[in-house]
Amino acid sequence: MLKKSIVLLSGGLDSSLNLALGVKKGHVMLALTFNYNQKAVSNELTASRKLSEHYRVPHKVIDLPWLGELSKSALTNPNLPIPSPDINNFEETTKSAKAVWVSNRNGLFVNIAACFAESLEFDSILVGFNAEEAQTFPDNSKSFIKALNKSFSFSTRNRVTVNSYTTNLNKREIVKRSLEENLPFDLIWPCYRAGDSICGECESCKRYMEAGGIRSKECK
Repeated sequence: MLKKSIVLLSGGLDSSLNLALGVKKGHVMLALTFNYNQKAVSNELTASRKLSEHYRVPHKVIDLPWLGELSKSALTNPNLPIPSPDINNFEETTKSAKAVWVSNRNGLFVNIAACFAESLEFDSILVGFNAEEAQTFPDNSKSFIKALNKSFSFSTRNRVTVNSYTTNLNKREIVKRSLEENLPFDLIWPCYRAGDSICGECESCKRYMEAGGIRSKECK
């Protein structure tokens, strides 16, 4: 049973549901959001702040400008377009995943969170991974969590663990569970781009919409 957790909160669907469930179970003590100069950073920070306020969880932003500068990702490079793949075409989603990949992003985020967890004497980190995207993003997978936990058994004195309520769920299942938990969908930001409304064209938007999170006509 988890006692005290840090949740990695991007403001997207998966991390938001993990926040909601962790708060419901009484173990989330802090939400961390990362600013690495991603294109959607303004919306992600706003969403994460509002979600943290909604669930009454302390919120901290970690600035990592060098990560955006270092990475050759469409998520951070203004000269690279964000792809709009057919999410039912594995070849296209594989190419999309490569295009938006940020160098060791999740590995870095979780390790930073482990520093906080050990220092604050928390026992766990809650992440928004899911089975659907794990097919093309290996750092969303159960195998990655297993490897992290083995690593942290050596690198943290209190043996911090990584956990996720959504690892075995696809997006449709996550939306269903979010509706059951009354997740405030109006606060989340599931898009790779910034703007007044989600783009509806990036892979993240398409997975979200196909799962029933929002109707196409509500996108700009």
